[in-house]
Amino acid sequence: MEEEIKHKANELAEDYHNQGSNAIKNIFADIIALLAFALVIINSKRDVIILKSFMDDIIYGLSDSAKAFIIILFTDIFVGFHSPHGWEIILEALSRHLGIPESREFIFLFIATFPVILDSVIKYWIFRYLNRISPSAVATYRTMNE
Repeated sequence: MEEEIKHKANELAEDYHNQGSNAIKNIFADIIALLAFALVIINSKRDVIILKSFMDDIIYGLSDSAKAFIIILFTDIFVGFHSPHGWEIILEALSRHLGIPESREFIFLFIATFPVILDSVIKYWIFRYLNRISPSAVATYRTMNE
């Protein structure tokens, strides 16, 4: 019995050691990936301009109802009725990835505040910028959202 307990204790110690080392590896890998991405962006300004132009053509080429649908889909995913469960999963996975212990208080505080802030930013963007760019898309959005 004592041998089983020692074996189980060694397994648990090894698991925690592996989790800690994986967290450190993940942090360094994330930093390296971020630096590599920044270098690619900095060194490929012409390609970034072409990509931005391509994305602008796609977005501005959409119909007003398609634009309104995408806005509603985005807001419902990130600030809608079912979003708290999604945010909870994302924050728990991020905590595990970084090796940070999951804090239920932080997660619930984040879920209570961040979607509200994000919703306010989206509404401001619609009011401030989308009204100028595509007023008919805003009218369609309001009609679809009601």
